[in-house]
Amino acid sequence: MSQALHFVLALIVIAVLALIVSKDRKSIAYRYILQLLVVELVLAWFFLNSNVGLGVVQGFSNFFSMLLKYAAEGTNFVFGGLNDKGMAFFFLNVLCPIVFISALIGILQHFKILPIIIRFIGTVLSKINGMGKLESFNAVSSLILGQSENFIAYKDILGKMSERRMYTMAATAMSTVSMSIVGAYMTMLQPKYVVAALILNMFSTFIVLSIINPYSAKQEEDLSLKNTHEGQSFFEMLGEYILAGFKVAMIVAAMLIGFIALIAAVNALFTAIFGISFQNILGYIFYPLAWVIGVPSNEALRVGSIMATKLMSNEFVAMIDLQKMAGQLSPRSEGILSVFLVSFANFSSIGIISGAIKGLNEKQGNVVSGFGLKLIYGSTLVSLLSAAIAGLVL
Repeated sequence: MSQALHFVLALIVIAVLALIVSKDRKSIAYRYILQLLVVELVLAWFFLNSNVGLGVVQGFSNFFSMLLKYAAEGTNFVFGGLNDKGMAFFFLNVLCPIVFISALIGILQHFKILPIIIRFIGTVLSKINGMGKLESFNAVSSLILGQSENFIAYKDILGKMSERRMYTMAATAMSTVSMSIVGAYMTMLQPKYVVAALILNMFSTFIVLSIINPYSAKQEEDLSLKNTHEGQSFFEMLGEYILAGFKVAMIVAAMLIGFIALIAAVNALFTAIFGISFQNILGYIFYPLAWVIGVPSNEALRVGSIMATKLMSNEFVAMIDLQKMAGQLSPRSEGILSVFLVSFANFSSIGIISGAIKGLNEKQGNVVSGFGLKLIYGSTLVSLLSAAIAGLVL
């Protein structure tokens, strides 16, 4: 089957899966969906195929490489050169830089550079996606601030949001990733796929949410963002963001320790009882989806297994599995899988997002917990759509 036919099939499958759980099919704005799809296809080709786009990606990659180099200075000072000796590589090279990048984000936020960027891009996006400015702002702020820290910016207006708006806000946070963690991804995946996924996921989120949770922004109360860091001194803010970055790094480390150990135990148990590992069973479940989004049939089982691992644990565990499989997959399959992996769409994210919101507004936190499975479902469709679009242009 040709790549174009595969893509059309993938669109049909994803659209049907989204329509199954749609809240109001009559309100779906198909014009905006088509508009978003065209923009996303152009951006995918630009970042993955054009010389100019690849140059932008390389520049972005070089920028993060520079940041990681600076981050290593602080890491080496604390850990006494363990980094240079290649010891505790993952913790030192992948997790510790999150602290430094989080501090940089805090500085940009403090000097009101980030709010300007978020508002400008959010306003432009609202013209393209047909959603409200708040939803569009949220797509950009989630990408920059992260899935839990992001909601601090909305703490004063969370209580006024309707359930459908809360679903959109939470689903957007789960479907994207934080810029503070992008450097970590670039140590594990090819940078061009990470950059492409950042952009594609934003537009894929709008498309999937336009089907699953359609509503007119005019039906919602006009809510405006407030600066939650007003009155903080520079060093107070800096300390807050450094600690927030360290907290994220520790959470990721704890999740990895727990999930990798549990997966190893469950795999051993299933192998002993059934003669096949749990991950291989999940691979068979995800096999058709991997094939639909463009992975060759002879590689779809291995790719499906890693896709399932990401859903059941988190993207880092899945990226480690992908690294172990280096050289066994074709470049196209690696690209499709890499784009799929760059998001927070996994079961642990339900707890992270609902917990973050509950800490700010208990009622809304309970609302988000109530549609946790639907959040996973929608954000996984977002990852599938982004991966399918990448598969078309690779």
